[in-house]
Formats: sequence, C-alpha cells, structure tokens
Amino acid sequence: MARSDSFFSTISAKKPRPDGKPSLTVQERFSALKNLPEFLRLVWQTSPALTLGNVALRLLRAALPVAMLYVGQLILDTVVQLSRQPAAERALTPVLTLVALEFGLAILSDALGRGVALLDSLLGDLFANQTSVRLMQHAAELDLDQFEDSTFYDKLERARRQTLSRTVLMAQVLSQAQDFITMVFLAVGLTAFNPWLLLLLLVAVVPAFLGESHFNERSYSLVHGWTPERRELDYLRQTGASDETAKEVKIFGLSGFLIDRFRTLSDEFYQQNKSLVIRRAGWGTFFAAVGAGGYYAAYVYIISQAVRGQISIGQLTFLAGSFGRMRGLLEGILSRFSSVAEGALYLQDFFDFFHLQPRIRRNESQLVRPFPRPIREGFRFENVGFKYRNAEKWALRYLNFTLQAGEKLALVGENGAGKTTLVKLLARLYDPTEGRILLDGYDLREYDPAELRQEIGVIFQDFVRFQLPAGQNLAVGRIEQKDNRPRIEQAAAQSLADSVIAKLPQGYDQMIGRRFNGGVDLSGGEWQKIALGRAYMRDAQLLILDEPTAALDARAEYEVFQRFKDLTQGKTAVLISHRFSTVRMADRILVIENGQFVEIGSHPELLARGGRYAELFQLQAAGYQ
Repeated sequence: MARSDSFFSTISAKKPRPDGKPSLTVQERFSALKNLPEFLRLVWQTSPALTLGNVALRLLRAALPVAMLYVGQLILDTVVQLSRQPAAERALTPVLTLVALEFGLAILSDALGRGVALLDSLLGDLFANQTSVRLMQHAAELDLDQFEDSTFYDKLERARRQTLSRTVLMAQVLSQAQDFITMVFLAVGLTAFNPWLLLLLLVAVVPAFLGESHFNERSYSLVHGWTPERRELDYLRQTGASDETAKEVKIFGLSGFLIDRFRTLSDEFYQQNKSLVIRRAGWGTFFAAVGAGGYYAAYVYIISQAVRGQISIGQLTFLAGSFGRMRGLLEGILSRFSSVAEGALYLQDFFDFFHLQPRIRRNESQLVRPFPRPIREGFRFENVGFKYRNAEKWALRYLNFTLQAGEKLALVGENGAGKTTLVKLLARLYDPTEGRILLDGYDLREYDPAELRQEIGVIFQDFVRFQLPAGQNLAVGRIEQKDNRPRIEQAAAQSLADSVIAKLPQGYDQMIGRRFNGGVDLSGGEWQKIALGRAYMRDAQLLILDEPTAALDARAEYEVFQRFKDLTQGKTAVLISHRFSTVRMADRILVIENGQFVEIGSHPELLARGGRYAELFQLQAAGYQ
C-alpha cells in the first residue's frame, strides 16, 4: 500500500520503511545482548537490597521443582511397595510424611513465587521512576537545536517508550537465570537415565525458537521503521480531540481531513502488522506440533522402559515429569531469550539517547570566566552567522553590532527575518556557526552557560502555559523562590498580573489550565501578563521580551511598557515587536532583513534616514489614518 503525501510529512523526516526482509541477523541479535550488563548494573544501582533479595528468592525457587518431582517419585514407589505387603503390615505413616513434605514444598513454592512477584514489582517501579528522572535530567542538558531535529525526536520517543517497558525486561532476565538453574537440576536426572532424551528435547524445541526469533526480528523492524509515523499518529489523535485545537478544527472543518489521514496511516500499519502476525501464527502452529511430537516420542520411550520393568512407577513419573518440565522450561527459555534479545535491541535505543551529548556546556578543561556583575561594556556581535542543523539557508549572517550595557534595543523585521534566533544566540541557547559574541570583551563561550542564563530573563512569544497554580506559574522565572510569596506578589504587580490573579477564586493558589480538576483557564492577554511576571521574578541583568504584548489591547500594552521602561532603568533589554508604538520607546532600533543587518539607530534617526525602517513605519502608520 503506497504511503500518501500530506503536509504532516513535514512533522518529521521520513526514514525508508523496511523492505519486508529482516533488518537484523541472528548474530546481530546476539550482539545486542552486550547491553544487558549495563542494564543490570542500572538495576543493581536502583536498589542493591531489593536486587539481592530477588536473586536469593529465585535461587531457592529454582530448586523446588526437582525436589517436588523427587518427593512425588518417593510417594508412588512407597505406595506400590506398601500395596504388595500384607494388609496388617501396611503403615500409612511413611506415605503421609512424604505427602506432608510435598505439601510443605508446595506452600513454600507459592510463597517464594509471591515474594519474587512482590520484589519484581517494587524493583520495577523504582527502576522506572529512576530511569524516567535520568531521562528528564539528560534531556535538560541537551542543546535546543537537538530538540528541533527530527532524528533526535525519534531517539527521544523510543527512549521514552523504553523507560516503562524495561521493567519487564528486568523480570525476564531474572526469570531466565532462575529457569536455567532449574533445568540444570532436571538435566542431571534425565542424563543419568538416558542422555539421548536431551538431544530429542533440543530437536523438538529449537525449530520453534528459530521461528520466533525470525518473527521477532520482523516485528522489531516494523516498529522501529514506523517511529516517525507513530509520532504522527499520536499528533493526529491529540489534534483531532483536544481543547486546544477544537475551535479551529470546527471552524475550518478539519475533522474529516485529520480522520482520513489518521485512518490512512493506521490502516497501513494494520495491514503490514496483520500480514506479519498471520504468518507468525501459522508457523507457530507447525513448530508447536513438532515440539509436541518430540515430547510424546520421549514419553512413549519412558513408558516402554517402565513396562519392561527397567524403571519403577515412581521413576516413570519422575522422568516423565522431568522431561515435560524440561520441555516447558526450555521452550520458555528459548522463547524468552528471543524476547530478551528483542528487549536488548530496544535497550540500544535507550542507551543511544543517553550517548547524545550537548555541544553547549561548561568547559571543564579551562578556567571558566566569572560572569560580570554588573555588565560594563555589553554584548558585541562580530561577523556572527548561524545556520540551523541540517538546513541549507543561513538564518543569520554577517551580523556586526553592539548591545551596550544598560541599553534598550528593539529588533525590527518581517516574520522569519531572524529576530528570535538572534536573542537565542544572546542567551546561548545556540552557539554561532561562524563569528563570535563577546560579553565585556570576552567570548560568550568562556562563561558558564548556566551562570549566563541566570543573569538573563527571556519571555518568548510561544511561552509555555504551565498547568500549575498561579503563584508557581509566576515563580517559574526563579523557581527556587517558589515559596517566597512577597517576591511573587511583587513580580505580579510589576507585570500587571496581580489584577488577573485578583479575579481567581483561590488567588495565587488557583490552578491555572483545564487539564486538572478545578483549573481555570485564562485569556491570551492574561497569560501574557503571567509570562511577563516570570521575567520580573528573574531580576536579571539582561531582559529579553519576544513579542511580549501581542495578545494585549492597546491600553494594556501602553501600561506594560511604561512600567517596563521604569523597572528596567540601568538594565539591558532587548524587545521584539511588530508594533512601532512599542519599538519607538527603545534607545536604538536594529533592523534585520533575511537574517542580515540592515540599519541601526534611534527612532528619529532611522526616520530621518528614510531607509527600510522608515518604510515599514510609514506602512503601519498608514493603517491608522
């Protein structure tokens, strides 16, 4: 079935679909097991006590099947022996003692099984929690441009999926070891009777194992190759039924389009998966018949030995039970091995994510320059250029200008001119592809990125609407001050968010957003005042506002910027706005077009110059005449 085209294909870079042949050989699957030692090390680090307890219980439980089979043999042989004695001499005490022993072993086996399940659950939950925390911590260290790359998102998505499913792998690996030990005990008894039974057992089971391995490879190839499309399916599912998109979906009549796209992708995946599972079921039935044939061939042989009197009835029971248990264990081990190997392949996805390293980080190999307090000279761009990862076009090029300490600089340009990219370079969310940015005469790379960002307050136009109480939504700007109510209230007053919070039923403790019960949603302008409050919580030396008042009415915008001008006296600020009534408040205005410097100067200077700024200003002014 051919894949249909749509604009959703731009959500992620498509990778070629597997061509129907397994992409991984048996050798490669064995090679994937090299991930297990590191995985088990992480399990051990999660809780050494729980891990040791789990292993100890499994070792005890591994010996019980052989013990119970042997006690069962003794019971039957004792019964047969007693049945041949005169009635007066028959005593039930030996039999009852053995039955009581078998009963005790059964109770112990059940208790050990429940103990193992309990420890698996506790250890699995701890492991899932700790790996989730580790994933979030590592993601927080990575660069912003990595999050903007579709290949990275594929790895992140697969790593997220592995966080919870790896607890299953942990139980599988431990069960594998337990069953192997049990098999060793059973094999000793079968070998003493007839070593050829073990060979017959392998012939009966191994073909099924190879078949399962083959189809597991195909399953992995299908799921791995569909990672971008699975992400698109999730996106379509959320977009088609979301409070954030419901208005536009209804207004534009998009539901049919979204449903058709979802149906096309989901049906395509269903058809490919359907073909795979049907063939898997057919071959699985055939191999199961082969395994059953091998088991009953061995069973007939053991029965014939008992009929000839070469073994007792108890031994017959022991050997038949051992062979049946051995077959079940071997099938389980081989089948589980295939699952473990598959899990190890997915585990590679998990470790691959953690192998990603940020390029923007504190340079430990050289002395880190202390951040200037206060900033004295400002920021200087020297022939700065920036190109996004995997992009051919330069986002910014040949930028040369100075943002002086204490200056209010406005950035002007059409959408896509590079204004937001420029402020991300200032905050060192990106590093220049060419050129350099100096702070007080030193390259920005010589400062600790974390310390630099502590001194910068940025509010982007696409700020996050955190589903948090109002007070914590403001405290996001300096989260370590989340319990400092006076500071939060001060930031709210500075951003005019206090008037918004005053209307909330629970004030600063009111949950904002509809995701949780009792949450109250805000208008776009009210959210912007909350976001501005985060900038004032920051109390930073450099304040960057990227379209901070786009959702405010004219009066509210005027009040916000009058207050902003007063509150940032002596501080450096960068404003991005398409409203020239806002821009003209800045000390200087930098005009960017197609990522390149056009002109810089004050509002009167640029109007007198009659250049690009004057042209844009006159165009906007004409709209009010």
